[in-house]
Amino acid sequence: MTQIADDTSGQAATDGTVEGHSGELAVSVARTYGVETMFTLSGAHVFPMYDGAVKADPPMRLLDVRHEQTAAFAAEATGKLTRVPGLAVLTAGPGVTNGISAIAQAQFAGSPMVVVGGRAPANRWGSGSLQELDQPPIVESVSKLATTLHTAGDVLGGMDRAFSAAGSSHRGPVFVDVPMDEFFNSASGPAPTRSSTRGAEPDPEAVSRIAGLLAGAARPVLILGTDVWADGAEEAALRFVQDVGVPVITNGMGRGVIPGGHPLLATKARGQALGGADLVVVVGTPLDFRLGYGIFGGKDGAEPARVVHVADSPGQVSGHASLAASVSGDLTSVFDGLQAALERGAKPDWRTWVSTLQETVAAATARDLELLRAEADPIHPARIYGELVPRLAEDAVVIGDGGDFVSFAGKFVEPKRPGGWLDPGPYGCLGAGLGSAIAARLARPSSQVVLLLGDGAAGLSLMDVDTLVRHDLPVVMVMGNNSAWGLEKGPMQMLYGYDVVADLAPRTAYDEVVKALGGAGETVTDPRQIGAAIDRAFDADVPYLVNVITDVDAAYPRNTFGI
Repeated sequence: MTQIADDTSGQAATDGTVEGHSGELAVSVARTYGVETMFTLSGAHVFPMYDGAVKADPPMRLLDVRHEQTAAFAAEATGKLTRVPGLAVLTAGPGVTNGISAIAQAQFAGSPMVVVGGRAPANRWGSGSLQELDQPPIVESVSKLATTLHTAGDVLGGMDRAFSAAGSSHRGPVFVDVPMDEFFNSASGPAPTRSSTRGAEPDPEAVSRIAGLLAGAARPVLILGTDVWADGAEEAALRFVQDVGVPVITNGMGRGVIPGGHPLLATKARGQALGGADLVVVVGTPLDFRLGYGIFGGKDGAEPARVVHVADSPGQVSGHASLAASVSGDLTSVFDGLQAALERGAKPDWRTWVSTLQETVAAATARDLELLRAEADPIHPARIYGELVPRLAEDAVVIGDGGDFVSFAGKFVEPKRPGGWLDPGPYGCLGAGLGSAIAARLARPSSQVVLLLGDGAAGLSLMDVDTLVRHDLPVVMVMGNNSAWGLEKGPMQMLYGYDVVADLAPRTAYDEVVKALGGAGETVTDPRQIGAAIDRAFDADVPYLVNVITDVDAAYPRNTFGI
C-alpha cells in the first residue's frame, strides 16, 4: 500500500513523502485531484494501476468495460459532468489507439480527462516486444499534452502535471504512458497537492469595451456554450442574464444554464435572433460551423451584426471571425465585470426586442405541438420527445448519441438545470453514448439517466450494455430506429438523386440484444404506446431499451451539413 511517511529532514508531517510502485503513486495523484473511478479494460501493461486502486485507502472504484473506446468516453463524460478530470487507463498498443476518438472528442469539447496508457518495457525497447508502439506522437495532435513518464521517479510529478493541465483553462485531454517495467518499479517523492485551476483575471479594459457595445446595442443576443459550465460560471451567467435582461441562446453544456422555459431563453427563435441581431456576444464556445462561423445578422436587409467572442483562455478566441471585441479569462469574472460596468450607466432597454423574440418562441412552441402529438405511422421521431420530455425530472441527465434522431432532441429537450445535457460536441463522434451513460449513472446516482440512441450509433457501442448490467447501473435508453444512417441518406439523395450504403437492416430488434446481455426492453410501433413503454423503462431499475420504429422519411430539417 502507498505509504505517506514523515520527511526525515524534520519538516512537518504535512510535507511528507509518498512511496510505492508507479501504479500506487499514480493513483495517489489522481485521488488528490478528486478522481473516484478508474475506467479501463483489463491489460497486463497496466496491472500496477489496478493494484494501486485496490490497495488505496479507501479503494478506488475500478469499472471495466467491453471496448476501450467506452472507457475513454466514460472518462470524457465524467470530466464534463463533474468538472474533475476523468481517468481512463488503457493497455498498450491497440488499447491506446482504441481510445483516440474519445481523446479527440475531449480535445474539441474541452473536456478534462487524463488517459494513462501502458507501454512496452523500456529494457526491451527496440526489440519488438508485444505491442511496442511510441504512442505520444500519435496522440499529441488531439491532446493538450502527450508524454512518456520514463521512470518510476517521473510518475508523481508527471501525473501532477497531467491532472493540472487537464483541469486548467482551456480544459482538455492529457495522455501519459509508462513503460511496463517502470510501472512495477517503486519510487518516493513529495505528497501531491492539488494545483489551482482558476482561470486568469480578464483584462478590465476589454470587459469595459464589451459592456459599451452591449449598452449601445438595440438587438443583442448572448450565446452561452459548454465552457460556461466547465468554468463554473453558470450562476454568474444566469445572474447576468436576469439582471440585464438580454435574450440568450445556448448550445452544448451551456444548455440548462438558462432553464428551459425561461422568458429570456430564445433558442426556439434562433433564426430570427441571430438573423436580426445587431450584436452577438458568444461566450464559451467556438465560432464554428454550429454558429455560422461567426457571421450573424443581415436578415431582411439588416446590417451584419457586430460579434464579440469571450473565451476561458487566449487560445480559444476566434482567429478567423471579424470581431468587434474579445476577452479571455475566468468567465465568472467576465460576467460579473460586464454586469458591474452596465450597472454604472443607464440600464439598456431591450424589452421590445425581447418581446419580439418571445412571440416567435411562443409561435414555435405552438407549432411544435403538432409534431410532438403526431399519430403518423410509421412514427414521427418528434412524437418520442412528445412523450419523453414531460416525464423528465428537473435533474435528469440526457445524453445524445446519434445523428438525425438526436437532432430532434436539440430542438425539443430544454434542460431545466445546468450540467444535465451531454452530446458529442463539435467533433460529432458516434459511439460515445454507452460510456457517457456509465459516467452519468455514477456521477448522478439519484437522477434519471436517459440515453437517446440512433440505431446507427447503437451499433458502435451497444455491447457495453453488458457493462451496465455487471456494474448494476440502470439506464433508460430510447432509440429512434429508422433502419438507416439518416443523417447521410437524405443529403446523398439531395446531391445525387439516390443513396448507397445508407440503409441498415429493417426494424432490427435491438431490445433483444439488450435482453441477451441481461437488461430489458421492448419494440414500439404504435405512437400511442411510447409513453407507457418509457414509464416501464423508468420503473425497471435495469438497463432498458425502448426501441421505437420511426419513419426514415421524417428527417430533421437542417440548414448546414457541417461544412
